[in-house]
Amino acid sequence: MSSPSASSSLGQRPTRTRYWVIVFAITIAIVQYIDRVAISQAKADVARDMQFTDGQMGAIFAAFAMSYALFEIPTGWLGDKIGARKVLVRVVLWWSFFTAATGWAWSFVSMWITRFLFGAGEAGCFPNLTKAFSTWLPKNERTRAQALMWMGARWGGAFTPLLVVSVMAFVSWRVAFQIFAALGVVWAVIFWLWFRDNPRDHKGVNAAELELLKENAQNVEGHGNVPWRKLATHPSMWLLWGQYFCLSYGWYFFVTWLPDYLNTNGRPILSNQFLHWLASQMEGTVRPDLIQPMLKAVLAGVPLFFGGFGSLFAGLIASRLIARGSSVVIVRRSFGFVGFAGASALLMTSFYIKDPLLAMLAMGLASFFNDLTMPGSWASCMDIGGKYAGTVSGSMNMMGNFGGMVGPFAVGLILAATTLTTSTGTTKNWELIFAISSAIYFLGAFFWLFIDPVTPLEADEPTQATR
Repeated sequence: MSSPSASSSLGQRPTRTRYWVIVFAITIAIVQYIDRVAISQAKADVARDMQFTDGQMGAIFAAFAMSYALFEIPTGWLGDKIGARKVLVRVVLWWSFFTAATGWAWSFVSMWITRFLFGAGEAGCFPNLTKAFSTWLPKNERTRAQALMWMGARWGGAFTPLLVVSVMAFVSWRVAFQIFAALGVVWAVIFWLWFRDNPRDHKGVNAAELELLKENAQNVEGHGNVPWRKLATHPSMWLLWGQYFCLSYGWYFFVTWLPDYLNTNGRPILSNQFLHWLASQMEGTVRPDLIQPMLKAVLAGVPLFFGGFGSLFAGLIASRLIARGSSVVIVRRSFGFVGFAGASALLMTSFYIKDPLLAMLAMGLASFFNDLTMPGSWASCMDIGGKYAGTVSGSMNMMGNFGGMVGPFAVGLILAATTLTTSTGTTKNWELIFAISSAIYFLGAFFWLFIDPVTPLEADEPTQATR
């Protein structure tokens, strides 16, 4: 949105070059989630071919989350120091290589190491996109940009199960990962040619648009001297870290174990009658052997699809409320609390609903409420971090992905310890898994009651006009 004051003071309308940064963010968020989510949909083939147990698959899922968490702060700090352009190109090429390498694994150890190194690359994505937003976007456009970016990420993940099933209908899972790897390489080349860390260095930005971005001048230069003590002792940072840990613990189920939950023999969420009815409706248009895998893939994408709407809704409504004078603190706390509380209640509800479509609708709504918290969380990192936005957002995502590491690993351990095999089939204790995730979600709601999402680390940083 152009600023009238910028137009009148300089006699020209601001260019809209900055919006292409949002486009790049959305596209790489989609690619990142395709590469990340693909392994959960390919899990059955991977586990069968390599003879992995549930415990081993849980450890493989956790390997990604562990490295993703550990490398968040280093890659965020590196973006603050040398700029988002260099870091983003490096990390995208890195994770694209290890996406392809996933298809080359030959043992549990090689797969674990590959997914660990894959996560190390993906760790640099969102902190450095946030860093780019902090230099390329005015403050009043950042929350909406975060919403659009996370919408793209979620929808990329939502369509990945169907994409994986479609690709694996023609090639093996090993070749499929090499195909997905190519997407990131193409993005990295185009981004390197177009993007500049400083908007002043881009020929498509005119003086009026630069006037809109003048408040970002201090965010452009390299800032490697992060005030680590202030970061580590800032009360709201601990609360922000805690809520993101809770968020990721529950959310990672959707991109790791959900396909297994849909396929479980002990409590099938898709009844045979339901599948046969849908298969009859699709007869003649889809290969018969692909109908059931594709239907389950579509349902596996429901939570992320709804989550995309949650991010979009929160970004648009929160931005509008703040623009009309509502307190930034109250708006973000409200979305955070309602999001976590709603996710907690709806996730548990989804387990007890017997009808498969209604159950997936409830799970989709749980993800919708989950993502109501996303734009505010990341916008808070920009406001608290200022010129250190890359490091601050990296620290939050690090703590979140420790939750993402613990969650899938805990699910694997619980399944390994509680699975019962009888003459009538196998029963897995999904109820306990859902109950734990629901309780952790509710803890996140409690954290949001006390977060100050606007006071910066540095006293000389500008604060939000409306608290």
